[in-house]
Amino acid sequence: MTNDDMAKIVDTNDEWIFSRSGIRQRHYSHVTTGEMGWLAGERALAAAGISADELDLVILGSTTPEEYCPNTASIIKNKLGATKAAAFDLNSACTSWLYGLNAATDMVKSGSIKKALVIGAERISVAMDWSKRESCFLFGDGAGAVVIEASEEKTGLLSAHMSCVPDSRECLHIPKWGLSTMHWTDDLHVSLNFEGQEIFKSAVKGMSESIAEVLRREGLTADDIDLFVPHQANVRIIQALAKRLNFPMEKIMVCIDKYANTSAAAIPLALCDALAEGRVKPGMTILTASFGAGLTCGAGIIRWGDRVEPLQHSDADIAPFEGTVFDLMKDSFAYYGVDAEHLLSK
Repeated sequence: MTNDDMAKIVDTNDEWIFSRSGIRQRHYSHVTTGEMGWLAGERALAAAGISADELDLVILGSTTPEEYCPNTASIIKNKLGATKAAAFDLNSACTSWLYGLNAATDMVKSGSIKKALVIGAERISVAMDWSKRESCFLFGDGAGAVVIEASEEKTGLLSAHMSCVPDSRECLHIPKWGLSTMHWTDDLHVSLNFEGQEIFKSAVKGMSESIAEVLRREGLTADDIDLFVPHQANVRIIQALAKRLNFPMEKIMVCIDKYANTSAAAIPLALCDALAEGRVKPGMTILTASFGAGLTCGAGIIRWGDRVEPLQHSDADIAPFEGTVFDLMKDSFAYYGVDAEHLLSK
């Protein structure tokens, strides 16, 4: 859904959206979070050259799970054929994938597991309030995944710092999004509350502090970082963070223009694009940082291994949606009182 498409639904335009966010388009999924997560998992396993039955753990980082009970990670595990793997969901909003990577890495380091699949997948389009033009354009759907495994080499996630900014829950909030008494009434109205200025300040401060901590732990400075892969929420936040760290924009992976904010999927998607574009080199020191509702924050230092090409390619796929984005979203538009009938394909 391009910004021009968005302008057909709400009172906005491409220049207004791009100047405030750096976003040109976003994607909406016709399948569930679990289905997207499964496909990302299949492709990650192929790239790693391992079979699903070698996995000890599947973690799904997501704010939009397909089901709460049983967890959505178990859906993915079963569809992959990961017969011996444990599976759990982790929800810390946009930081969910980074939190999951940290948890899985610590398990590998402790010796409790050897191989894990860490997925970030979101179908955040189901939570968009189309009456709020200030926020409905910001988010998109997507999924990305990585495989991590035990190694004698000092590679992977070397250090991570997780945090949560106190007293900041309400600045990015979806009330009634969960199992509460409101679900047993007719008062279920999904609508994301978004306080842009407060999020901006807290995100930059929180990520900066986490970045400083992981650099300190590894004895590094910004000059030692080869590539910075930040959360893709808003290009202004990325630019402010770069300025605060005195970090050149040419060493930062930015792909928010293509995907918008895909929440837990943002960093793995950006990593995939960085690999595809040849920006990841063997032995690179990569910095990553994220923030999300809560406001959760985190940062990590990744030492890339020797290989930057996939060992195999998966032929797994999902059948495409037969129709336009307006066909796909017509029920959601109608729920929020948006008349989009004239846009539907015939």
